Amino acid sequence: MTDTADSRELALGILMEVTRQEEYSHIAIRNVLEKYQYLSKPERAFLTRLTEGTLEWMLHLDYIINQFSSVKVNKMKPVIRNILRMSVYQLKFMDSVPDSAVCNEAVKLAVKKGFRSLKGFVNGVLRNAARNLADVRYPDKADICSYLSVMYSMPEWITADWLAVYGAETTERMLRAFLEKEPLAIRPNLERITPEELKERLERQGIHVTRADWPDYALRIENYNYLGTIPEFQEGLFQVQDVSSMLAAEAAAPSEGSVCIDVCAAPGGKSLHMAEKLHGTGRVEARDLTDYKTELIRENARRSGVRNLHILKWDACVCHEDSVASADLVLADLPCSGLGVLGKKTDLKYRMTREQQQDLMVLQRQILETVQAYVKPGGALIYSTCTIHRGENEENVEWFLEHFPFEAVSLEDCLPKGLNEGTASKGYIQLLPGIHAGDGFFIAKFRRKS
Repeated sequence: MTDTADSRELALGILMEVTRQEEYSHIAIRNVLEKYQYLSKPERAFLTRLTEGTLEWMLHLDYIINQFSSVKVNKMKPVIRNILRMSVYQLKFMDSVPDSAVCNEAVKLAVKKGFRSLKGFVNGVLRNAARNLADVRYPDKADICSYLSVMYSMPEWITADWLAVYGAETTERMLRAFLEKEPLAIRPNLERITPEELKERLERQGIHVTRADWPDYALRIENYNYLGTIPEFQEGLFQVQDVSSMLAAEAAAPSEGSVCIDVCAAPGGKSLHMAEKLHGTGRVEARDLTDYKTELIRENARRSGVRNLHILKWDACVCHEDSVASADLVLADLPCSGLGVLGKKTDLKYRMTREQQQDLMVLQRQILETVQAYVKPGGALIYSTCTIHRGENEENVEWFLEHFPFEAVSLEDCLPKGLNEGTASKGYIQLLPGIHAGDGFFIAKFRRKS
């Protein structure tokens, strides 16, 4: 690496954006990587790992720092707090970086940011931590909630909720999965290229490509530098999409000529997937709330070259009178707590609260009450979220079936082998990280009674 000090300064800037300005981590990281495209591949990898890792392990890191600092983390100046966090992350998780370099670069960074008077404090905390990391006293396993919360850096309230629903073994498997890095999942544009052809083209560029467990066309890639420079991405030959998310279109199974409405579509992956499944026939209307979100859909649509996708800025809570009883299929992948994708959006776990979950349930029901009217008699509605919260998932299914003239539709025939069991026959499935090979995701299918 040619300039690790600059990489650390960029990492600190990202951490400040996320923790102080409440920017989403994946957006803050993406913006920096796009702005500093001249960074070498090792520098980009170092920057990404340092920022993502520090955010993933933030509660764990704070726990360690508090054992070696006379000033508790929540009393520190924000810049110093984040310098210590990213430095302790390097000490514990990045063996390739010498302890002396971690300490020295942290002191330099503190001085550069105007905290010369605190360089002794920073140096003392980090030297102490470097010498005594093996002696950190963690919570006793007898207090399973505190233990799992600290060891896997998950807020206690989330850990407690999962323990109550899934038990200790499954909860720990989920927590562990969030901290394990999976190769990026991509969906080939089957209208333009086969998975085999795409795999061969990517491998010729030195990108490592493997087949996903499911669906049978999905691929995973790693060992690439910057996604936007891959010619096949620029040409719209594949879309970045998690395998769990791909199953929403599989469950929808639109017939050629169908009219489909995706009511909360950004960034457009599911809309594009349905459009491709229609093989140029029918119509998919992708809607979202803001200009920013609809432009994200347009950007992906332009790359993919689909012609049967139409984009509309619309509030899903407001009934679109022209759409009433017009759609063969409505996809409602709704705003949710996002607790199924914490491996990709690490900061969500620190932002979400039980109160916000309840507010989201109210919003989800408001949207469902509105958009169910768009479904023709005999038509289908897919409800999905990227969370693993029963209130936003199973409880919403029960509420919906009680209040509207729909029936549950079995998912057994449209899910890959191994997933088409259990609750699939009841019309819904809850995918869990660490248990299933993808993000935490929920899918339910309903049919309007004739």
